[in-house]
Amino acid sequence: MLADKLPAPYLNMLRDLLGEESLRQYLESFEQERSYGLRANLLKISPGQLRALLPYLGQTVPWSREGFYYPPEIRPAKSVWYNAGLFYQQEPSAMLPAAVAGIEPGHAVLDLCAAPGGKASQAAGYLRGRGMIAANDVSISRCKPLVKNIELSGVTNALVICEKPERLAQRFSHFFDRILVDAPCSGEGMFRKDAEAISDWSRHKPEACAAVQRGILNRAAEMLKPGGRIVYSTCTFEYCENEGMVQWFLDTHPGFYIMPLNYAELGITGAPAGAGRIWPHLQEGEGHFACVLGSEGQPRPARENRGGRRVKGIEYFNAFCEEYLMCKILGDFIALGESLYRLPEGTPDLTGVRTVRSGWYLGELKEKRFEPSQAFAMGLKMGDARIAINFNPEGPDVVKYLRGDSFDIQAEDFFNIQAGDFSDMRAGAGWVLACTGGYPLGWGKVRDGRLKNKLLKSWTVG
Repeated sequence: MLADKLPAPYLNMLRDLLGEESLRQYLESFEQERSYGLRANLLKISPGQLRALLPYLGQTVPWSREGFYYPPEIRPAKSVWYNAGLFYQQEPSAMLPAAVAGIEPGHAVLDLCAAPGGKASQAAGYLRGRGMIAANDVSISRCKPLVKNIELSGVTNALVICEKPERLAQRFSHFFDRILVDAPCSGEGMFRKDAEAISDWSRHKPEACAAVQRGILNRAAEMLKPGGRIVYSTCTFEYCENEGMVQWFLDTHPGFYIMPLNYAELGITGAPAGAGRIWPHLQEGEGHFACVLGSEGQPRPARENRGGRRVKGIEYFNAFCEEYLMCKILGDFIALGESLYRLPEGTPDLTGVRTVRSGWYLGELKEKRFEPSQAFAMGLKMGDARIAINFNPEGPDVVKYLRGDSFDIQAEDFFNIQAGDFSDMRAGAGWVLACTGGYPLGWGKVRDGRLKNKLLKSWTVG
């Protein structure tokens, strides 16, 4: 039994916290199948629409109305809808922090420990394309999947940053409306899911993690606007990392207070500090703790982009949009080398900040031409393109496209958005938005009835 491998000091801590009967129930949960979850990407699809596409979805996750449970034998990532960015696979408990943050369109949001991107993409869904989500992680290697998940989700208002919290605090003083701190922790809530987490645990790990958490929370307080909120969360059960950490923060940061959670509505367990816990023997999810810390004061208005800058070569991007899109791409642009980005609303000067993505990555400004990016395609809707190829989700051509193949295509695959019908555009359509079921997958270039596949190589499957 996996429960037999749990360290004695850890069990003694739980016995004090739970009592004998609840501890017995917790240990029995190790013999039960863990819960699996995925979350509808609100930037692309509603929860109801996603359920219609994925009939195997089970009950809604109580604390996240766009989250669903699904059977363990299902492999959602093999679905074409995963490649279209319609959902994000996420451990159900991990959906709690962003769900209780009170994120609204127009907010400036910081996910301070963001990789691999689940909470950041969830927050972006609540923003609905307005405001900013700054997704930060101190590890450059972890930023790679973070960027992929942000781009796959079609997020167009994200900064991806790789900095230590103290460096961020120097640039973003009192800047953010909401800050998510899913802190590095001793990981006890993941013991049932990950046996390696048990072997990595030590008697002194909670205290070592608590020291790191205090430093992160200090910097988060410096970056929060008056009237803003910090959501502090962990995947551990340790008092010193949870309720004890919250009490320390309140004692050392006057002007902050706990915003109590509605436990009954969320389907979670109350904690002494007015926070919330998820226990694997009481809820359908792994162990988690979350607390919303409010700041006194009146929120300051959002900062305006600096604007007005001339980007060399922007005329080639504008010409591309004029020829191939039905919509205008407006905003504040920046070129880093040949790479063109649209900055999120209110982006400050990022000089000196280790930035992996400076906003919506639109593509490359080449010699007298523009090459669109994969991220650009995923941030569009099919109706934004003048000409789209709309593959049958169950047909062979979508498999060929996702495999990265170039191939001959049929006239009935083309959809002329401007004319509102399927048209034979095989002679020279040029750049087309490749879609399935009306959702973008990437770019293609068409000439004489043949599609030259422009799907990013690292995104191909099979």
